[in-house]
Amino acid sequence: MTETADELSTPLGQKAERPKRRFRLPFSAMQALAVLLGLFLVAFLSIALFTDNPLGGEPVAQIALRKPAADEKPAAAASGPHAEPAAKAESRPAAAAENKTVTIIDGSSGKRQDVVIGGDAAGKTDTEAVAPAAVMAGIDPRLLEKTRYGMIPVVADGLKPFTVYAAEADRAKAAKMPVVAIVVGGLGVGAAKTVDAIMKLPPAVTLAFTPYGADPTKLAERARAQRHEILLQIPMEPFDYPDNDPGPQTLLTSLPPEQNIDRLYWHLSRFQGYAGIANFMGARFLATDAVMQPIMREAAKRGLGYLDDGSTPRSVASSLAAGQAMPFAKADFAIDAVPTSAEIDRTLIKLETLAKERGLAVGVASALPISIERIAAWIKTLDSRGIMLVPLTTAMLKSKSG
Repeated sequence: MTETADELSTPLGQKAERPKRRFRLPFSAMQALAVLLGLFLVAFLSIALFTDNPLGGEPVAQIALRKPAADEKPAAAASGPHAEPAAKAESRPAAAAENKTVTIIDGSSGKRQDVVIGGDAAGKTDTEAVAPAAVMAGIDPRLLEKTRYGMIPVVADGLKPFTVYAAEADRAKAAKMPVVAIVVGGLGVGAAKTVDAIMKLPPAVTLAFTPYGADPTKLAERARAQRHEILLQIPMEPFDYPDNDPGPQTLLTSLPPEQNIDRLYWHLSRFQGYAGIANFMGARFLATDAVMQPIMREAAKRGLGYLDDGSTPRSVASSLAAGQAMPFAKADFAIDAVPTSAEIDRTLIKLETLAKERGLAVGVASALPISIERIAAWIKTLDSRGIMLVPLTTAMLKSKSG
C-alpha cells in the first residue's frame, strides 16, 4: 500500500526511489571483532617492549660462515656475468693506493724536480713503508740479509758486494794511464730518462739510483743487464730541510743513530746489486760527524763503497771512509751544474785536464737529455786523447792503491 502511494505521488515519467537498506552486524559479531583487535594490540606491545631486536622487525637473512681450510682457495664473492674475481677484489686496495709527489730542490742550483713515489711507499708512515719483496736476477743470495723491510747487502764467505757487483774493467791498463769515471745519478724516478741513460751511455758509465720510483728493481735490473755498475743514493738532510726535502725516510741530524740506521735499512732494501752508496743531497748531514759516522760504519760493515758527490766542502765522508778502510771516491765536478751544451762541454774538458794531471778524475751528472747527449759524444773521443773511461769501482781501487 505504501509503495503504491509513493508511486502515485511521484511526478509523471519518474520512478520512485527506493530507500537503501543498511547492513548491520549482529551484536555478538561486533564483540568478537573487538576482542581480536585487542589481542593483536597486546601482542604488538609485548613484542615491542620485551623483544631485543634493534632491526625493529625488518626482514633479515642469516648466512652461515665457514672458515676455509689452509689449502683451500678463496671463492669469488658473487657469481654471474658481473661478479668480480676474488683475487682482483683483494688486490684493488693496493692498486688504488695514491702515489705521492715530492718536490726535490737542488741546493746548489735551485733546480726543482717533482718525484712521484709509487704506492708501495706513498700513504704510509716512515716505519710502515715496505720495500719490494722480489730479489733481482743475478744476485748472489749469500750476500743478502733479511730485515723487516726486505733484503739488504751483507758480507759473506769472504765476498763483498763492492767486489762482486763491480763492473768489469781492465784494471791493469787503468793503472798505467789517466782514467775518468762518470756517475749519472737521480735515476729510478723517471722511467724514460732512466732507460735513456742505460741505453745511450756505454757500460763503463756508473749509474746511481734513488730509492724512489714505482719499480726501482726493474730499472736496476735493466741497467745491470747492460753491464752498468750501479750505486744506491741515500737521501740525507740538507741545510734548509724541510723546505728542501730529499724525500721519505731521509736521514736526519735530529734523529738518534739507531733510527737513522733503521732508515738506512729501508733504503738498502729497495733493490739489490749495487756496489756502493752515495749521498743524495745532504749538505748538513755530511758535515755532522756524530750522525755520519754510524752510517759509514754500517755501510763499510756491509761491504759497500762510498761516493761523495762533492756538493759540500765540509763533508766528513772522506776521513770516515779512510778510518773504515772503505773504498771511496769524491766527485771533482758536477758536469751539468749549468745544463747547457757549452757549459757541459767546458766542464768535461776540465775533467779531462784533471785526469791528465792527477791520473784520475770523477764527474757526476744528472740524466738530462742534453747531459746524456754531450757526455756520450765526449766519451767517443777519449781513446784518441789517451784517457780511459772506467767504472767508479775501478777509480776507487786506483785511488786507494795510488
